[in-house]
Amino acid sequence: MSDSEEAAQPPAARPTGPRSTTARPGKRERLIRSATEIAHSHGVQGTTLALVAKAADVPLGNVYYYFKTRDDLLRAVVDEHARRVDDLLASLDRRSTPRSRLKGLARNWAEAADLVAAHGCPIGGLSADLGKLDGGLRACAARLLRTLIDWAAGQLTELGVPDAPAEAVSLLARVQGAALLTNAFDDPKLLTEEITRIERAIDQLADAAQAAP
Repeated sequence: MSDSEEAAQPPAARPTGPRSTTARPGKRERLIRSATEIAHSHGVQGTTLALVAKAADVPLGNVYYYFKTRDDLLRAVVDEHARRVDDLLASLDRRSTPRSRLKGLARNWAEAADLVAAHGCPIGGLSADLGKLDGGLRACAARLLRTLIDWAAGQLTELGVPDAPAEAVSLLARVQGAALLTNAFDDPKLLTEEITRIERAIDQLADAAQAAP
């Protein structure tokens, strides 16, 4: 199967079908989903309990039953992103080669280029916002990016790439830098073109490792 045929669909984009009978999510789930979307579009500082309650169609007073503080809700947002990342990586792990898995991860950002142009990378933006805070939430800042870096390092190690952890950091840094520029210039093409170059870099790393004695 080719890389394009194996392209992973982002977990949140999977349709349920026109005849889905899935019940409406509960209040807690709706609050987390709304907070996740608002944190992406408005940033962490703009994610207020009142705004989240309105978006989730939950009375403001009911929010405190599920989340005593805004920090508690933001931790749930990080957990939700972590779940989505785990789902994505699990889907990529089903691919046959580490080269294809790494390129699939990069392609996932390219497929979201329009969203990134509008609001930035959901993971990168959240991590940057949390990194500016004091207290317990600051400790969450690196969690999601660390998961991606560790996974990428594992794939590069399997390929036999020397200094795989540093190469993984470099790959993620390129993605996040491109995402920042894509959002700043509101130009999805900046991200898609950089992802194409990153995919070539992955091929070069894999080919060099394969050719090494």
